[in-house]
Amino acid sequence: MRTTLTLDDDVARQLKRLARSTDRSFKEVVNEAIRRGLNVGNPPEPDLPRFAVQAEARGFRAGIDPTKLNQLYDDLEMEELQGQGSSRVHEP
Repeated sequence: MRTTLTLDDDVARQLKRLARSTDRSFKEVVNEAIRRGLNVGNPPEPDLPRFAVQAEARGFRAGIDPTKLNQLYDDLEMEELQGQGSSRVHEP
């Protein structure tokens, strides 16, 4: 369909720039921009397959006790704090 459309100068500049940078016609760029704008906020097309995550049970590596993870965190935090304290210069 042929029609006359008056564009704001800044919009026309952006569309022309996009047409040049993507090596497409001005008409293609305008139509794509309008289509995208009309679909903002709409749910996806119904013919798209639904995305589903297939969960699998995973365990810890051998030798890792999940009941001791807090203790490991505490030990690492203490090492970090002790390392910071020893690097300070204490004056008498």
